[in-house]
Amino acid sequence: MLDVLEQQQRLTKNQWKIISAAVLGDMLDFFDYGLIAFALAFIVGQWKLTYGQSAMILLSAGIGAVPGALIWGWLAERIGRRTVFIGTALNFSTFTGLMALTPDAGGWIFLAVMRLFVGAGVSGLFAVDLPLVQEFVPTRKRGWVGGVVTCCLPLGSVLAAILGAYVEPYVGWRGLFAIGLLPAFLTLLIRAWVPESPRWLMRMGRTEEARKSLAWALQVDPAEIELPAVIGEVKRTPYRELFKFPRSMAVTVLSSLGTQAAGNGIGLWAPTLLVLLLKVPPGRASFLMIWVAMLGFVGRFAWAYLSDAIGRRPSGILLSFGGAVSLVIAGLFHDVFLGGVSVFLLMLMAQRFFGDGGYALVGPYSAEVWPAALRGSGMGFGYGLGNLGKIVGPLGLALIVGSSDIVKPQASLPALEPAMYYLAAWSVISGLAFMLWGIEVKGRSIEEIDEQFARQTPTGVQAGHAAGT
Repeated sequence: MLDVLEQQQRLTKNQWKIISAAVLGDMLDFFDYGLIAFALAFIVGQWKLTYGQSAMILLSAGIGAVPGALIWGWLAERIGRRTVFIGTALNFSTFTGLMALTPDAGGWIFLAVMRLFVGAGVSGLFAVDLPLVQEFVPTRKRGWVGGVVTCCLPLGSVLAAILGAYVEPYVGWRGLFAIGLLPAFLTLLIRAWVPESPRWLMRMGRTEEARKSLAWALQVDPAEIELPAVIGEVKRTPYRELFKFPRSMAVTVLSSLGTQAAGNGIGLWAPTLLVLLLKVPPGRASFLMIWVAMLGFVGRFAWAYLSDAIGRRPSGILLSFGGAVSLVIAGLFHDVFLGGVSVFLLMLMAQRFFGDGGYALVGPYSAEVWPAALRGSGMGFGYGLGNLGKIVGPLGLALIVGSSDIVKPQASLPALEPAMYYLAAWSVISGLAFMLWGIEVKGRSIEEIDEQFARQTPTGVQAGHAAGT
């Protein structure tokens, strides 16, 4: 039945609706996740927050992201991709909106708790919408489409930066969080534009529904799609089956962990660091972050293209080590200006191109290297544990800089260089994961990848490591 999908040359209008819903979902997801970085730049001085308190606010979303991706990814295998897509959108937007009610007394604790739930929804949405979209497109377009879905993630940061620079003076930082409730309306679009994955429906034995879903996406009469002659036995794949694929576990967890630790470590602290380094007001720092985020946006398209052009594994190696080099230079020359332009700012833009932009490859790849029956759970596992990077990145920077000091230039700048080296080391870990355990899936259909895993030896090691050749 899926042969008709593999024979497709051009995507239909309905397929683009599914892709657009996922693109918008990821953009608003990242907008809500990153909004705290711009709000923090306004309240850190007002509340006299220490680095430790600021770090707890920033990294709490990472703490919530770990169980969020694991649980939502598991649910995607049990109740369907579409249902989870809707649930995660409501999850992160509701708790972002609640942060508008933050009290002044003990406000940082309230923000940290709310961010736990925001992180759970943010990671959950990303863990489910990519497998969903990939299951609606032919193999030749899977890498590119997966990258396109993540391409607009940086635009969420751009939107947050614009609000921080131009809207906050009128609505205040509480108003920024209230605006973060608006993505809840995305659920209406998902209900209208996104059917359930035909591949998931087939695994559940609901072949007639799968045919209707696929026919809607391809804009053909369901009668034109032939049902399979034999319907396989409906089986629930236990979560423990993930552990039979150690190579997939290693590359998805470590590539995601390294990329997220470096990206979130520098990304969430960037507006505050720009205030300290450039001695500009928070509004100006937010404006500069617009251009930083735009480099991430450009990078997403570049790495989405390269993932199909040269393959997932070599692209992953390049983006990881490129991000590491940019962070090392940022640390070495953080106080140097070229023609009045901060080298730190330039390297921050470069890191966003490699690290943030590179997630157009790292994210979709986390779903591609698992058997079909474990794609949601595997994506949730790799991305979920990789979300520990959202903790160790910002927390590590805070500890190196000095977690007990109130944020001020004399407390932070001397330790900035080793902090950048620390984040660069995480990018190196991502690059090594691609080098040692990367599985090349370029040009292979989901069914072909499934067959490769079916030939796996009982010990859990891919026969001859052929998948990586």
